[in-house]
Amino acid sequence: MELRVLKYFLEAARLGNITKAAENLNVTQPTMSRQIKDLEYELGEKLFERTNYAIRLTPAGELLRERAEDILSMADKTVLDFKALKEDEVSGDIAIACAESKNISFLAKCILRLKNLHPRIRYHLYAGDSERVLEKLDKGLFDFAVIVENVDVEKYNSLTVHAVDRWGVVMRRDAELSDRDFIEPKDLIGKPIMVSRQSLAVDLPRWFGDDVAKLNVVATLDLSYNGSVLAREGVGYLLTFDGLTDTGSDSSLCFKPLMPELTTNMYVVWRRGQQFTRAGDVFLETMKSVLG
Repeated sequence: MELRVLKYFLEAARLGNITKAAENLNVTQPTMSRQIKDLEYELGEKLFERTNYAIRLTPAGELLRERAEDILSMADKTVLDFKALKEDEVSGDIAIACAESKNISFLAKCILRLKNLHPRIRYHLYAGDSERVLEKLDKGLFDFAVIVENVDVEKYNSLTVHAVDRWGVVMRRDAELSDRDFIEPKDLIGKPIMVSRQSLAVDLPRWFGDDVAKLNVVATLDLSYNGSVLAREGVGYLLTFDGLTDTGSDSSLCFKPLMPELTTNMYVVWRRGQQFTRAGDVFLETMKSVLG
């Protein structure tokens, strides 16, 4: 399986058309078609099926697309890391996956501290739930991950971020519960709820207990900002961390904390035995200094 052929496959999958993909990659259409057929033969699975107007991925093709994206990303990252080894100056790329939280401000402090010392370090921040983030961290696609769940100490080294995220409810100022000073579990039973998929499985059962099964979850989401737009339109009540949405005095939304209080800790993790580039080593030492 060649990287070049995986690039052909991904471009064809993206465009849904082998001829257009071949044009974009400056190869002939017969060459691309033959390479993809050879790839199907190698894997023993059909990757595309034809429709009236285009091609689309089969289930096997969907699986390969996810794997191919990771493989090519890892190949690109490896090339960049080795290129950085030849530089006299500390340089290179650092990939950091981050939970959605105002407490990632410590990353800004680290980047600013290194900005003048090592201006050729580039930082790439990615978002995602902990499961997907840790999967990519395990594959080496990320150097560090900032997560809001307990750390598997058998697999990861970690630093503790000495700040916690406080849970609450974002709602319209004219919503039924907007006059409360805090929100109790019984207040949300039967109400339309919006929440991240991860917190629905991990965090909220700690607060709702057995009543979590009674929740009327009308939407799950990845980004609190998107949830705040839905809340503003009256879709429902958004369960999220404090500080992720605009709930200031000029906003049509307000934030009400949960009672009893529900908080979540934050950690920076990286793989045990991981070999960093010089840029990664410098950034790790800076994080240790900033986080104390």
